[in-house]
Amino acid sequence: ETTPSEQVARSVRETVYARHLIAPEDEKATWVMSTGEMFDKVMALFHGIALLTWIVGLGTLLAGIVGVSNIMLVTVTERTAEFGIRKALGARPASIIRLILTESVLITAIFGYMGMVLGVAAMEVVNHLITQAPAGEGPTIFLNPTLNLSVAVSATVVLVVAGLVAGYVPAYRAAQLKTIDALRYNK
Repeated sequence: ETTPSEQVARSVRETVYARHLIAPEDEKATWVMSTGEMFDKVMALFHGIALLTWIVGLGTLLAGIVGVSNIMLVTVTERTAEFGIRKALGARPASIIRLILTESVLITAIFGYMGMVLGVAAMEVVNHLITQAPAGEGPTIFLNPTLNLSVAVSATVVLVVAGLVAGYVPAYRAAQLKTIDALRYNK
């Protein structure tokens, strides 16, 4: 099935070929680019940009998970004696895991929200600068940017999951510490 723009392009080509006595099978005699082809090329560009944005975003998220995980590993190492005392007083491994995971989720959520707020602030600053430009001189495509609520909620869910992922290995290590070794641990 052909689109209307392809039908128009074929009709134009047939008309030009007939008027200038060009053989119908000579594809290289004329060049016709339909709006449908242009649209497809532009959409392919936008899909490529969206893919690149996802790759950069996932890479940034992965770097953040590694960073938070390293922070939590240092925290677990510094608090080894504390975990030993907790275990000696009867704390179960699940309570220690919950403690580390809660801290990890809080770190990622707080700094994730700070990043989101700074991103929205940057968006508003750019919008303000564009609206201050004389009429017709600024790029109109970027006017009045918005942050979709579903995107903000999705980002929150991703932050919580990232915090859980980042804190799991340090939490598991803290829970596996033997009480006597943890009490003996001296920085």
